[in-house]
Amino acid sequence: MRPCKQKIRQNPYFLKTESMKKGLHPENYRFVVFKDMSNGHSFLSRSTAATKETVKWEDGNEYPLIKLEISSMSHPFFTGQKMLVDTAGRIDKFKKKYAKKA
Repeated sequence: MRPCKQKIRQNPYFLKTESMKKGLHPENYRFVVFKDMSNGHSFLSRSTAATKETVKWEDGNEYPLIKLEISSMSHPFFTGQKMLVDTAGRIDKFKKKYAKKA
């Protein structure tokens, strides 16, 4: 059996020097502040998402604001919590709808 490196060298696909196709990815990436509304945690990242709200960030600059219902700081998978706090009341609505009628 040949080592993996030899297989890659022989494959003509890997020998091409073409770059990615033009026009597939958006060009208007900008810095945006994402705010988790369940716990108030904010972080700065890049995005193309549209928003009309802005917020002043820690560095003194003003950035567009995108509000999130849940992020890695409040999601049970990342926090280790067993129960998810439902801000929209969907769990209560489900329990009321399918509650056993006695």
